[in-house]
Amino acid sequence: MMWEFGTGGGWMILMMILFWGGTIFLITWGVRQFSGHSQPTANRAMEVLEERYARGEITDKEFEAMRRTLADR
Repeated sequence: MMWEFGTGGGWMILMMILFWGGTIFLITWGVRQFSGHSQPTANRAMEVLEERYARGEITDKEFEAMRRTLADR
């Protein structure tokens, strides 16, 4: 039967799983850190507000009120 790994064979499999899991985690983390797609939520909210104002979807008063609300956060 092929299931006999000998002394410490189970530990070798566990260490291999941890190694590859850690490697995949680090690669994923690195790609996310350096891709430049992570923006703070408040900045994105302000961008959306400015876009709506530029398109004429909201008035001056609505824009100022929403801008103050975002600044308070």
